[in-house]
Amino acid sequence: MRRRNFAAAAALTPMMMEFSMSEAAADTTPPKLLMELTYGPVTIELRPDLAPLASARLVTLTEQGVYNGCKFFRVIAGFMAQTGDPTNTGMGGSSLPNLPAEFTDDASFLTGTVGMARTQDPNSANSQFFICFAPATFLDGQYTIVGQVIAGMDAVQQIKKGIGQSGSVPDPDSIIKMTVVS
Repeated sequence: MRRRNFAAAAALTPMMMEFSMSEAAADTTPPKLLMELTYGPVTIELRPDLAPLASARLVTLTEQGVYNGCKFFRVIAGFMAQTGDPTNTGMGGSSLPNLPAEFTDDASFLTGTVGMARTQDPNSANSQFFICFAPATFLDGQYTIVGQVIAGMDAVQQIKKGIGQSGSVPDPDSIIKMTVVS
């Protein structure tokens, strides 16, 4: 009896390994976020390979519905659009603790790059993020790269721009809804 069980288990092992390996391959697909704007849908592919903590944070907050209705309160033409403050003041964050910096030399801030906003403290990223309208390589190594817009950059480019150097937007656009997609 024991030999039969062993033989059966040995015969199943290659199939189980194949299933486990294909399951593992599926798990390596980076998560994506679908951000619905007035101007159309935007798909963001997260970069857990560069910023695992920040990527997980965006997924968590998206699943909690935190980003639904968040305003693009700071938008600087030719630079970036910032959102992700659940208080819509530009000063708030989630109830979760701040994240440590996850800076990298393996990627650059280019058009469509999504970065984590922070204060002067490099370890203060929380919920706010920004999307670059154009390359901003001067941010490399100083801000966490958390994702990349892979579809809908035309919608991002239409977000209402702010006034002056601060980029403050008097009547800002908002994220209608943000969801995690596979």
